[in-house]
Amino acid sequence: MGRKVTFSLGGDDISAIRFGISPGHEMSHAVRALLDPGAHPLQWGWLRAVQPRLSREAVGTLALVIGVDGYFPDFLTCSPSWEMTPEEEVERLRTVSLEQVRFDLTKVLARSSGRRHERVAAMLAAPAEARERIAEAWSAVWEVALAPYWEQSRRLMTADIALRTQQLAARGLGEVVATLADGVHWRGDAIEVDMRFHSEVVDCAGSGVVLVPSVMSRRCSVLTEKHVQATLFYPVRGVSESWTEPRAPRREALARLLGAGRAEVLLSLDAPRSTSEVAAACGLGAPTASHHLAVLRDARLVDSSRDGGRVLHARTPLGDTLAG
Repeated sequence: MGRKVTFSLGGDDISAIRFGISPGHEMSHAVRALLDPGAHPLQWGWLRAVQPRLSREAVGTLALVIGVDGYFPDFLTCSPSWEMTPEEEVERLRTVSLEQVRFDLTKVLARSSGRRHERVAAMLAAPAEARERIAEAWSAVWEVALAPYWEQSRRLMTADIALRTQQLAARGLGEVVATLADGVHWRGDAIEVDMRFHSEVVDCAGSGVVLVPSVMSRRCSVLTEKHVQATLFYPVRGVSESWTEPRAPRREALARLLGAGRAEVLLSLDAPRSTSEVAAACGLGAPTASHHLAVLRDARLVDSSRDGGRVLHARTPLGDTLAG
């Protein structure tokens, strides 16, 4: 039998399933794409754009602890949430407990050999210095490699979450789990994830599981340490090699599809807005904005709901995907 991680859920835990986003996870898999471009063809456009501008020293520091495959330190990722920003992630990294740093680097050491083993051992001997060095490298690589593309990345991930949340309400958790990725299965009251390196049964009674889409990773991975909520990372749908292209060409393409006015209205709805707010953001008269919103609503790209004395418009999951 193949290796697998099983997230065991009770009947009361189904409602504890939630979604999150993890800047730290994206960074770790971005480093792996840099180390092994051939295994990440969907990142070739991104790689061409960022590789010439990256600090080799910073990438080398992260590569040392992350590696090309397999385990990387859990302290590089916090428990994913909607609220965690990249800036908060790196500040959390600077203050992660030295006990956690030692624990995770010991696991990296056990999985390394040769020159890497020696360098990880040196880090383990001075964990405070290692923590600061890793945080500095994280910040330097983030600014060049992911910060310019975080808006696009987050849009892809939030669109995926919106679609799966809708699927969860309409068809249930089993349908959501079964469509996350190859190798992920729903078995009655458990999520099973095919793994290459280890097997484990994780009791999620009372806590549930966090599902986290990823633009950078090419396969599923898990977080099962007891100090964090059980987490399943999965590749986001809708990623192509051109996902990092500047917004302007996408805006032009959307304008050719919908018309310039409706494209602007759709793109303006990065947060719920009233008709007057949409009109102001797009430089349109209120009747014109209202007409465009009605057409987009009929096409199920926009949803409208009343909030007290005003009507707010927001992109649907389909609208989010199209705008992204």
